[in-house]
Amino acid sequence: MGVEPTTGLRLLEVLSLKWSNIDFKLKTLTVEDTKNKQQHVLPLSDYLFTLLADRHKTAKGVYIFARAKSKTGYMHYPKRQLAKVTAASGVEFCAHDLRRTFTTIAERLDISSYAVKRLINHKQKGDVTAGYIIHDVERLRAPMQQISDYILKAAGVKASAEVIPLERLKTV
Repeated sequence: MGVEPTTGLRLLEVLSLKWSNIDFKLKTLTVEDTKNKQQHVLPLSDYLFTLLADRHKTAKGVYIFARAKSKTGYMHYPKRQLAKVTAASGVEFCAHDLRRTFTTIAERLDISSYAVKRLINHKQKGDVTAGYIIHDVERLRAPMQQISDYILKAAGVKASAEVIPLERLKTV
């Protein structure tokens, strides 16, 4: 599991993330250079916070996905890795499908469309009601956690329920 499927970010937004974009105190990440040119602040789910905090301990560079042999300093489009997943699963997909899946899961969990649009950083042009909503990153924390938990349960990383062992009945 990585950053993109549990955040809904675009691939380039993920690959170009710097450690300075992570606020470990507030448990947020900030994307500066977005498609719609608006800074995007997201809360980190528990899983993603732990993953990034652990990775940060051994980080050797400014980028989260650093790559020394790259002109940019960060990873390129992971074409070979995606091809391996496609070969193993038999399912053709592209990195942007992870964003679509994130959005579909959010809708399936009945997260408000306003929250979904904010999570994926879509502008809400022409929506008068959206203009009345005061934006607060904390409002997105619970939906982000719900989506992350759903993905982790589906992937078998997190238990979907507490398993209580039953004692064996003694036969007489």
